[in-house]
Amino acid sequence: MDRRVRIAAFAWLSEQVNIHGDVLPRMILAQGFIFEGQRIPLVSPQGIFKPKILPEYPLSITTTTSGHYDDGFTPEGLLLYKYRGTDPYHRENVGLRNAMLHNIPLIYFHSVVPGKYLAEWPVYIVGDEPESLTFTVAVDDYKAVNRYIDSQESAPAISEADTDIRRLYITSSVKQRLHQRGFRERVLHAYREQCAFCRLKHLELLDAAHIIPDGEPDGDPIVNNGVALCKLHHAAFDRFMIGIRPDYVIEVRGDILKEKDGPMLLHGLQGMHMKKIMLPRNSNSRPDPNLLERRYEKFKAAV
Repeated sequence: MDRRVRIAAFAWLSEQVNIHGDVLPRMILAQGFIFEGQRIPLVSPQGIFKPKILPEYPLSITTTTSGHYDDGFTPEGLLLYKYRGTDPYHRENVGLRNAMLHNIPLIYFHSVVPGKYLAEWPVYIVGDEPESLTFTVAVDDYKAVNRYIDSQESAPAISEADTDIRRLYITSSVKQRLHQRGFRERVLHAYREQCAFCRLKHLELLDAAHIIPDGEPDGDPIVNNGVALCKLHHAAFDRFMIGIRPDYVIEVRGDILKEKDGPMLLHGLQGMHMKKIMLPRNSNSRPDPNLLERRYEKFKAAV
């Protein structure tokens, strides 16, 4: 039963990520899926969650943005996950310890903004430190799910050197993805989940565009270094076809204004010229004029 439920949960999550992306609303995760006539939620108010249908091992672990536990990363890049409470023998802590001993794959949800979670699976408990009340968690690749499905008892042993190296590399990349997804969600929330240029509201078609690119000085993933843009306007902004002045007015590059093409060019790009972008209601979330000025200078140089 445990094995079949776990495989069904992985498959259902894959479907949800294909629909919504890898940041999923808590409402969807709490509702879960139907398995042999029973509803299986994937999260609960407790961070370590075992649905009633499973006899022994937890199904998922969750980190929240406003929780009481100081989860993070090891210097090597593996995830740290705090015990439930301070009792190492609390049943939920024992459940995770048993999952480690039997190499059971779990699902990890990390809150990037309240109510939305980055989903990672399969993850494995690879360390247990009762002195610091902390488990160490490694993320594996999706091929590990297939190996788990194909194996008769459990996933391959985690002591193999190539497995350890692979998991360390994959888990280290999760930290960067958390920053990226958190930036996107915070920016879209500030702009009321619509494009600042054209007001498009389909989340699947929205991005958080950096004013100063990530990796450059002052290119921090903070809201006032971002603008919510649809994919068309994000691409045009990145390629300096469109610029934003420090007074929040849009300018379209001169050669683009002179082109003649179909309605997408006319209405999607040329029609934006000299319009003002939609701004967040919270003034602290609005684009930093100094950053816009630096970006605008580059736009003018591209004209």
